[in-house]
Amino acid sequence: MNLGLSEEHNIIRQAARDFARTHLLPGVIERDELQKFPEEQVKKLGELGFMGLMVSPDYGGAGLDTVAYVLAIEEIAKIDASTAVIMSVNNSLVCSVIESHGDDLQKKEYLTSLARGEKLGGFCLSEPEAGSDATSQKTSAIDKGDYFLLNGTKNWITNAQTADVFIVIAQSDYELGHKGINAFIVERKWN
Repeated sequence: MNLGLSEEHNIIRQAARDFARTHLLPGVIERDELQKFPEEQVKKLGELGFMGLMVSPDYGGAGLDTVAYVLAIEEIAKIDASTAVIMSVNNSLVCSVIESHGDDLQKKEYLTSLARGEKLGGFCLSEPEAGSDATSQKTSAIDKGDYFLLNGTKNWITNAQTADVFIVIAQSDYELGHKGINAFIVERKWN
């Protein structure tokens, strides 16, 4: 059994390492101190395929495995943990949810632009009283026929100020308990 990294894994790791040293290291302390979103760097990550590493090429992604994804995140985080979180949320909490659970229309509408870094994803789970315990959340989703009305308060929303598309976790049927919890795609422009 070979437990070493494949050639592809090593290439991805080196590409992420090179990117981090070349594009993230310059200005990392200043961006951190000023709490400045790394807009140019995230755009370049998208252009290089790092914003949709595990997304199928059918939807603009790189189609790589979890090991490649983890290696890339690790190399980015060594230099700039904030950018690694931005990249991670877009990949694992937004793209993967849409690819795994979205319908074909949702995948075409959102997944391609998210995987290419043309749009950025945000994730809304945590609440003031519940933290990240989804079963204790109060955000509701009321079925209005052709849409759901979401009502509640979220906090610690990753990519809140810059995301175009959000995955919002809400309760659509309190009687079902945890089985009534759903993930909704919400566009910033819908507010």
